[in-house]
Amino acid sequence: MNDAYRTLLDALRPHYDAHEARQIALLVLEEAFGVGRTAAVIGEIRDFSEEEQRRFGEIGRRLRAGEPVQYVLGRAEFLGLALDVTPATLIPRPETEQLAMLAAGRRPRRALDAGTGSGCIALALKRAVPACRVEAWDISEEALAVARRNARRLGLDVVFRRVDLLRAAETLADEQKNGGFIGENGASEALDLIVSNPPYVCRSEAAGMAPHVLHYEPSSALFVPDDRALLFYEALAALGQRRLAPDGALMVEVNRAFAEETAALFRTAGYADVAVHRDFVGNPRFVTAVRR
Repeated sequence: MNDAYRTLLDALRPHYDAHEARQIALLVLEEAFGVGRTAAVIGEIRDFSEEEQRRFGEIGRRLRAGEPVQYVLGRAEFLGLALDVTPATLIPRPETEQLAMLAAGRRPRRALDAGTGSGCIALALKRAVPACRVEAWDISEEALAVARRNARRLGLDVVFRRVDLLRAAETLADEQKNGGFIGENGASEALDLIVSNPPYVCRSEAAGMAPHVLHYEPSSALFVPDDRALLFYEALAALGQRRLAPDGALMVEVNRAFAEETAALFRTAGYADVAVHRDFVGNPRFVTAVRR
């Protein structure tokens, strides 16, 4: 085993299990230094230049402090898209890839990603359904800057706007009367799809979270009050009733502890065909509904 590989493993082991530490160490060597995984494991790593040694030391320091590797490298992969990520954005998860695939399966013509972060869902949807006009909202200007940068680099045409989902009815009141979505000619059009991965972690759950998530990822994109766990889903249900076309879909990622409650909320709000879907490890993770 090469010394560089061993050094990375030593930095990662306090924060990750052995398998995950190995995967992250190999990723760093490959992405940051062009060292293939086989070469790293069998010890065939070339000598690093002085600049590479400096960078390796800085990466090791940040990983040892518990910073997520995606922020250290500045990149994360999402459904084959290489996305810039910063501490202003959540790190895209495999579960959210499933949500993006569910959304793309609707083949929408007009879609909204509410709470876009790095832009991962909006950009994956635009790539999968090029004819779809996609708009994406976030409350954070810093996150929107990252999302716009990703869109430019990937050559994907998505409209990004700073909108507070919890105040959307107020801030977009002048658009609501015509259905809300701004079309190609400035006319408002109804949406075929609203997709969202909103904050859904209760504050009381923080104690059980991994430090590299709790201390580095943006809390505003993670947490909701314990006594208002469905806060954002209430807003999404109201938004969908105003802006979705008949038979338009609402698709959301949820806290597995509140999947059935979220589904019940959507039914009470008048949606049809409400369904709970499980993620790849079997947790109830997504709720879909249709506006009638």
